[in-house]
Amino acid sequence: MKTIKEISERLKSTEIPQQWMKELETDHRIGVKTELERWYRKFEKKQQLKKMLQEKIDFDDSYKVADTELVAGVDEAGRGPLAGPVVCAAVILPDEVDCLLGLDDSKKTPKQERNRLASLIKEIAVSYSIHIQSAERIDSVNIYAATRESMETAVNNLSVYPSIVLADAMALKVNCRCESIIKGDAQSLAIAAASILAKTTRDDLMDELDTCYPMYQFKKNAGYGTPEHVEALRIHGPCAQHRKTFEPVKSILEGVMER
Repeated sequence: MKTIKEISERLKSTEIPQQWMKELETDHRIGVKTELERWYRKFEKKQQLKKMLQEKIDFDDSYKVADTELVAGVDEAGRGPLAGPVVCAAVILPDEVDCLLGLDDSKKTPKQERNRLASLIKEIAVSYSIHIQSAERIDSVNIYAATRESMETAVNNLSVYPSIVLADAMALKVNCRCESIIKGDAQSLAIAAASILAKTTRDDLMDELDTCYPMYQFKKNAGYGTPEHVEALRIHGPCAQHRKTFEPVKSILEGVMER
């Protein structure tokens, strides 16, 4: 009879259910039952992730007229914060994407996993492009126009031009077919990939800005209007990275100028 440790090691190297695992179900040792249950939980989770991945692939493929067409996903990060840039990314993924198991909307993905996926996406992408739109430009043309402009720039900067662009909730003017997809990062693999690149890039930028402006705690709040951030604004006033057309930055800045 194999020891629990030997069984555990064999389970770790097993990808799909085997007949010998069925036989383990009659083993009365608690440790064996625990190891077997743990394996089945991991297996079921992996099967669900595979299903989710295939659904996202099928969603993107449904927009192709021909199998050879290239689909680019486009998304942004940072439309809502009071400070920092909005970052947009465009990504064309290859046909083989098994390594992206678990890829989902960046908002649903833990930071460590986002960073891991971002590295993989950059490694395997047919092409990817990231554009950073400054707070100054956001104030100049408004956040919607600045985001659209940044998305279009990201698409136009791709080294390989796509046949179709799937953009997360944004109608773009680009030199190919474009579809605006509501909640696209939850449905499209390409948009989810763009979401990851945009989010990780912006988070890194906000971490850098935190070293320049520690009083606002950008590393903690990513520029969003948390109570602590707003209080720091009232004490120190806005910095060069704040969006001066956003409230309460606008009112605080007007108050400072009136003194």
